[in-house]
Amino acid sequence: MRASARLVARADGRGGTTLVEVRGETPLLLRQTPGRNGTPTVYVVGGAAGPLAGDDLRLDIEVGAGAAVRVHSVAASVALPGRPGAVSRMVVRAVVHAGATLHWLPEQLVAAAGCAHLAEAHIDLAAGASLRWRDELICGRFGEAPGSAAVHTVVDYDGRPLLRQSLAVGPQAPGWAGPAVLGGAPATGSLLLVDPSRPAEPPQVLADGAVARLPLADGPATLWTATAPDAHTLRAHLTVEAHAHEPGSAG
Repeated sequence: MRASARLVARADGRGGTTLVEVRGETPLLLRQTPGRNGTPTVYVVGGAAGPLAGDDLRLDIEVGAGAAVRVHSVAASVALPGRPGAVSRMVVRAVVHAGATLHWLPEQLVAAAGCAHLAEAHIDLAAGASLRWRDELICGRFGEAPGSAAVHTVVDYDGRPLLRQSLAVGPQAPGWAGPAVLGGAPATGSLLLVDPSRPAEPPQVLADGAVARLPLADGPATLWTATAPDAHTLRAHLTVEAHAHEPGSAG
């Protein structure tokens, strides 16, 4: 199955944001809900199970100068096996203009046994843009080994590379569970914060080594990464406010 969706947000000239384009195709449907503090919120709704091996899905997001939008999903995305030898793919491309803000906060991606899935994100930030981008990967459903999944994230800020990050797990990624990668943890994720109004925070390791905070060069950005025994703990690790009062944390 091939499907695409597109979300375009523009400043309304009154200090708020209007969504000028919200469209999608099954299983990639977009639904707007009442926002908070005047920021529109859009949910990605899975109109069918999956993604299944062989699916090719694409979501394009554009946030115009001075606009702001939040994007969530209603449930975890479970990558499932499909026809033999096929790979499922989900590509998200986002362009965030000067003075604009994008919050990308979906639920987890679950790599179910037997799947072969590729998740790609390409984000282009103008100077002065802000971003909150969360990725979470759960290696298999409860009690099962994971399928094969790869997550690639590319972020540019003001025309320069800001982040290049890749992770592969499952049978096609030898050593993924070893100490050099996840150390046996079945859940992992990251949270990228780009905010021109505040400096990047200094590096720090928190939560007994399960969480790391790293400032990025060439941009006002901080990357949080975490591993966890389950999805609930992972979400807590990637909720930055939860670390605000830990010793030595500015977070």
